[in-house]
Amino acid sequence: MTVLREDPDTLDLNAVALRAGAGDGEALTHLIKRTSGAIWRACAALVDRESADDLTQETYLRAVRSLHTYRSESAPLPWLLTIARRVCAEEIGRRTRARTATRRLQAETRPQKEEFMLISEVTDAMDRLPSDRRAALLLTAIAGLSYADAAAACGCAVGTIRSRVARARAELIDTLGLARLPESRDATG
Repeated sequence: MTVLREDPDTLDLNAVALRAGAGDGEALTHLIKRTSGAIWRACAALVDRESADDLTQETYLRAVRSLHTYRSESAPLPWLLTIARRVCAEEIGRRTRARTATRRLQAETRPQKEEFMLISEVTDAMDRLPSDRRAALLLTAIAGLSYADAAAACGCAVGTIRSRVARARAELIDTLGLARLPESRDATG
């Protein structure tokens, strides 16, 4: 194990990731410490807060298995966010299949509360969004990533993320029959 003699918080994250990929356990620990907050927030936004710990753990398990293939041409955080997005997509797919099966069994049951119906409508509307638009919207609006970080995580240009977010918002507004609100400038790029 190589001892990180420099302050790990000031080390270049690429250098830390490369050391971790070479088998340096201490570097791996520092990589996880420095990126876990962003990964957790992305998982919480893409799926839910209750599952974020497990999804974050699965993200790092997969990352550790393929860390030896990491190359410094891309930053470690977008690389990890891409893994997290895939882990979350698999979880969403699993849940969607389970929810579909449950809906078939409960086809005759009607929701009793207005709040449940609204949540269900929003969830269904989000589920109907194309996955690229849903991911862009969740990463920027919910996880709070900048457009640039969301673009890196999704493997596309910043302009593409901006258009996906705008289209996702427009589709949700149309689907839910809401009045158009001014666009948020939270996720500046």
